[in-house]
Amino acid sequence: MKIGPIDAVIAAAGSGVRLGADTPKAFVEIGGVPLLRYVLSTLESLGVGRTVVAVPADDIDRWTDRVFEIAKHPLQVVAGGSTRQASVHACLEALQEITDPKQDGRDRIVMVHDGARPCASFDLWRRVAEAATTYGAAIPVLPSVDSLKQLDHSGDEVRSIDRTRIVRSQTPQGFRYPVLIAAHAAATASGTEATDDATLVELSGHPVRAVRGEMENIKVTTPVDLDLAAQQLIGERSTVMPMRVGYGYDIHPLVEGRRLVLGGVELEYERGLDGHSDADSLVHAIIDALLGAAGLGDIGQKFPSDDQQWKNSDSLALLKIVVDDLAIAGYQPGNVDATILAEEPRLVPHLGLIRHRLAERLDLPVGAVNVKAARGEGMGSIGRGEGIAAHAVATVLAVAQS
Repeated sequence: MKIGPIDAVIAAAGSGVRLGADTPKAFVEIGGVPLLRYVLSTLESLGVGRTVVAVPADDIDRWTDRVFEIAKHPLQVVAGGSTRQASVHACLEALQEITDPKQDGRDRIVMVHDGARPCASFDLWRRVAEAATTYGAAIPVLPSVDSLKQLDHSGDEVRSIDRTRIVRSQTPQGFRYPVLIAAHAAATASGTEATDDATLVELSGHPVRAVRGEMENIKVTTPVDLDLAAQQLIGERSTVMPMRVGYGYDIHPLVEGRRLVLGGVELEYERGLDGHSDADSLVHAIIDALLGAAGLGDIGQKFPSDDQQWKNSDSLALLKIVVDDLAIAGYQPGNVDATILAEEPRLVPHLGLIRHRLAERLDLPVGAVNVKAARGEGMGSIGRGEGIAAHAVATVLAVAQS
């Protein structure tokens, strides 16, 4: 089938936070080659005419230079936006500026792709381009292999969804030039935000054709994704370790008029720990260990003591927020080993309940959570009974999210 002239828009402005990288995802390397280079190589084989790449705006000169270093065909680089949609829109505006005014672009196909999907095959690009030429809009999709559920408004009950009509979308997504331009214009006018261009085209009233996608077409988001992509592209595992280790420490003074809470368990004692939240030093040490393992900073950055929204917070609720953040970053808790340092009260009778409470909040079996107690033996502030401290070591495991 004859395919119209093809332009390409590459969204490469995404950060590498969830990947644990200090560089934008599209520039993370596999076998010494940036992910974006693998994408551009396929475009060159496809014979794409014009290509526009959106890179992070906060250091655009650096990433522009990097794109030109790895590109082997003429292209243009623009500053990406705060969202993927904004980045694609900026690329489309650049394409419009270089469009020949003698041509209205009706026969041109715009292929939109993620710079962090390096494994999309030449055949997939071709099939999407063919369908876009015929139908005006086409995207690759994969069937859902999991049973699907929808939570009710309370978030406590589920309703089953028929998965036979549910699919997962991928890129590259292909559109006739006027179709995509009109969809973005309508979205800008209405303030509509969407996670992919097919949604905007659908909302504009134009049908979107489904094309069979590829399981191998991984979007690199987490370290496990990078490992899977490396196996496909170079036949080797990446250097990213699927397990990471973090250490945490916290200490709070004991004062009159406060509750004593450790590991989410309130203990009978004449004094409690002083702090901005409930001052649960054990949970705070575990939070620091988890954040450290995932490279997500520390508890002071996550829950600043000068922020009133965390005043008197339940530390187990803070721990739940951190576990959710780990999931977004592509990790889940592996195990925790912690030690509480306290001269008084006697903690050993409470350790079993503390372990169960922590395991429940970490979504771990009790056997993966170990809590010990030690005394200061009369030495230092702990030994004098002035406060309670905790040390924690935690592992996090990388989880594929493609």
